[in-house]
Amino acid sequence: MRIRSLFLPLFLLILVGGAVLLGETLIASMIFRPVSGAEIQPERLGIEGEDVFLETQDGVRIHGFWLPVEKADKALLFLHGNGGNASFALPRASQFLRFGVSVLVLDYRGYGLSEGAPTEAGVYQDARAGLEYLVDVQGFPEDRIVVLGQSLGGAVAVDLAQEKPLGGLILESTFDSLSGVVRSRVPFVDLMLSGRFDSDRKILLLKSPVLFLHGDRDGTVPLEAGKRLFSLAPEPKEFLVIEGARHNDVAEVGGSLYYDRAGGFLEFLGTR
Repeated sequence: MRIRSLFLPLFLLILVGGAVLLGETLIASMIFRPVSGAEIQPERLGIEGEDVFLETQDGVRIHGFWLPVEKADKALLFLHGNGGNASFALPRASQFLRFGVSVLVLDYRGYGLSEGAPTEAGVYQDARAGLEYLVDVQGFPEDRIVVLGQSLGGAVAVDLAQEKPLGGLILESTFDSLSGVVRSRVPFVDLMLSGRFDSDRKILLLKSPVLFLHGDRDGTVPLEAGKRLFSLAPEPKEFLVIEGARHNDVAEVGGSLYYDRAGGFLEFLGTR
């Protein structure tokens, strides 16, 4: 009888643990869409760049592209969205070189040439490793580093910047919380995502200027989700709507407006 009484709680514990693990795996497959490899290289774009490999605090080896500008006094950490990899982001990230900033384009774990598998806690650690590389290896002070986060990368950027005196944040097509984005589309799934990528809580602690860029035709992260996050951000802040832009083409549709405003934001940081 004693053995039977112990078996039932143990069985239930294993059952619950298995359900939680299955749930985490399902959620990760919904959130992250990694593509391995590096289809685009800096030399293909006619720019100077090199592969760098960093080790995160939990021992994962991750990859990034380092695009240096001679005598640059600022650096940009580029955090892409939930799909693709760093090489897909290279063409757009390289456009920021014109503003005299060096750029690090990061592959999250499980993406591109990085090892491991992506998780929410893991991609936060990846961003910290990227920031540490810019500070410890390249010698940029934190207040001379700007972080650009696109879509899911915006949530990673907000996590990195909370309570840190970074030079600034550029948040493109990002959201207030993951559950808030899916609530109106997939009933009950938002309950599974509660508390995940919760930028609405973290942005209250921001100590950096922030520029929001969002397309008015974004069908993935509605404009309202970006505006909700903007309303919570401390000053100084600015929200720029790119008319006609969807989720992944904000820079392309915005064109000179997008880059002129981003360049002006970087110049403003140089006067602080």
